[in-house]
Amino acid sequence: MAQITLLDGGMGQELIARSGDRPGALWATRVMLDHPGLVREIHEDYFAAGASIATANTYNILHDRLIPDGLDGLYHALHLRALAEVHEAKAAAGRGVIAGSMGPLSASYRPDLTPSIETSTALYAEKARILGPHVDLILIETMSSLDLALGALQGAQAAGKPVWLAVSVDDRNGRLLRSGEPIADLAGILAKAPAAAVLANCSMPEAMEAAMEELRGLGLPFGAYANGFSEISSLPLPEDAHTPDYCPRHDLTPEAYSRFALRWIDQGATIVGGCCEVGPAHIRHLHQALLDAGHEIV
Repeated sequence: MAQITLLDGGMGQELIARSGDRPGALWATRVMLDHPGLVREIHEDYFAAGASIATANTYNILHDRLIPDGLDGLYHALHLRALAEVHEAKAAAGRGVIAGSMGPLSASYRPDLTPSIETSTALYAEKARILGPHVDLILIETMSSLDLALGALQGAQAAGKPVWLAVSVDDRNGRLLRSGEPIADLAGILAKAPAAAVLANCSMPEAMEAAMEELRGLGLPFGAYANGFSEISSLPLPEDAHTPDYCPRHDLTPEAYSRFALRWIDQGATIVGGCCEVGPAHIRHLHQALLDAGHEIV
């Protein structure tokens, strides 16, 4: 049996559900101003569910999100607020590893908006320098193109902490990034900027088995944390810099999600968890399913 690192689940959609606020470009960030302590409560729930890692609510704290709302002056302060809430949850749980999240520039699921490598490297390095002293590792999330992955990896080195790279894959063909580029081409990216682990995230769980086959060939610890959205890959892209419209699915029960995750582990994955619309109930069930299968959660 394997030693498995159990990630937490999604933060942004859980915040929307609990706060009752309408989602917007600043969904998970705005909540920290309007509902102090709610992020900490969700972290606590994931720890109680058995998660090994708490992912700080820093995914969406990016200049391109903050500037339109006049909040860019809070860039540094918002990072520290998110980090305080995750550290408070860890202290209450008495255990856990903290990951500093770095999400995609411009918008999730929009590889067509990837900035230059030079631009993204500088922006991610700024973020990494804030996160580095307060986290155990950097988790780069939902990278949909090779260029954005490279910029994020290069910038993340500024944290001085281990870096995990998570890429978002095509919902119909998990061997491809959302850009259409092969996952196998990440080998060239990783040769330029190192990572300690590679994952697939924020895509349908049905796409992850193919993604695991590709990630396994990169020679690093690997895994997956899928979302609970209906298919995104076939949706039309908005003309502005927003994500495509998407909706939650209703068939992805905790039991169903655990069955997917156990198959990824059968393929050699050692890091599993959940992304958008995969909540504490899913992680709790997955935790027990892992134990029942004889795995050790580390």
